[in-house]
Amino acid sequence: MLIISSREFRQNQRMYFDKVDQGEQIIVQRGKDKSYALTPIGEDDIYFNEKMIKRIKKSTKQASDGKYVEKTTSKEIKELLGL
Repeated sequence: MLIISSREFRQNQRMYFDKVDQGEQIIVQRGKDKSYALTPIGEDDIYFNEKMIKRIKKSTKQASDGKYVEKTTSKEIKELLGL
């Protein structure tokens, strides 16, 4: 694992992206209390694949068309989450 400053990352982005592509773990520190992990996103990534984008667009349309169910009480939310 390699830990670098945000300044170092800005100056050498390409090199650090190449290292991540080769499997190296890179942590970028920003200030004293903020850190970020560089992670490549592949085609199988659940959040960014084509199937997930279609689901998000469909859900957005349903919500704008008023086709949703509101859960407002803690009991309803717990039931929804299976708690």
